[in-house]
Amino acid sequence: MICHLMGVLRMNGLQVYLTIPNKKSFRLVSGSCYLPHPAKEETGGEDAHFICANDEAIGVADGVGGWVEVGVDAGEFARELMCNSVAAIQGEPKGSIDPARVLEKAHSSTKSQGSSTACIIALTGEGIHAINLGDSGFIVVRDGCTVFHSPVQQHGFNFTYQLESGDGGDLPSSVQVFKIPVLSGDVIIAGTDGLFDNLYNNEITAAVVHGLRVGFNPQLMAKQIATLARERAVDKNRQTPFAKAAQDAGFRYYGGKLDDITVVVSYIAGSSNT
Repeated sequence: MICHLMGVLRMNGLQVYLTIPNKKSFRLVSGSCYLPHPAKEETGGEDAHFICANDEAIGVADGVGGWVEVGVDAGEFARELMCNSVAAIQGEPKGSIDPARVLEKAHSSTKSQGSSTACIIALTGEGIHAINLGDSGFIVVRDGCTVFHSPVQQHGFNFTYQLESGDGGDLPSSVQVFKIPVLSGDVIIAGTDGLFDNLYNNEITAAVVHGLRVGFNPQLMAKQIATLARERAVDKNRQTPFAKAAQDAGFRYYGGKLDDITVVVSYIAGSSNT
């Protein structure tokens, strides 16, 4: 197994599965890019992610920055949560990883102070099986169109669902669960809110279309998207998803939001593809 650790919808108990038959053999080919907040580069920022190539699973987590006010680096919690997720994946049946079970095991083993969001995606024989808690998430791009976008879980504006060590925070059972059939050529883009606060889905999709046209591998694709998100984050003259959400909540805000940015890009490839 090669794992790299770095920096169906269920909502309120309801599960919705997309039931298009999907029995073909695919592979998940992934790459990533992480751009910590410029002020947090020395400590590594508060995002974390993993890619398990042989187990065909990826994950992202975003440590909640508010903990710094009490002297806690929430990045440590996010990194431990992702590390424990990788360990839990080792105990899962090959080809049928249950991300919800993985997250529950990982959370129960995480002892660092702090809290974070979590998104874990695994490729199975039926498509992708994914979970998300909070305002990290993923989109699926097919033939130049966004065919799925995981919804955000928030208690209120800028107050995301989050897992916390011990009994605090939201419960792993609060995750949204997704089972989505995939096709060869689909592109999955997972990321933290540093991505989705600064780029609209159509902007991410346009970047994917351009990257595929010039032959980018997943790593280069992730770098391209993360770089564009950082450009938007420091642009005070452009409307962004975060600015729109702030305005809808009654705040006067315009421009991007400077933050840690994690992007993990996965190509759905046929089993014989390189």
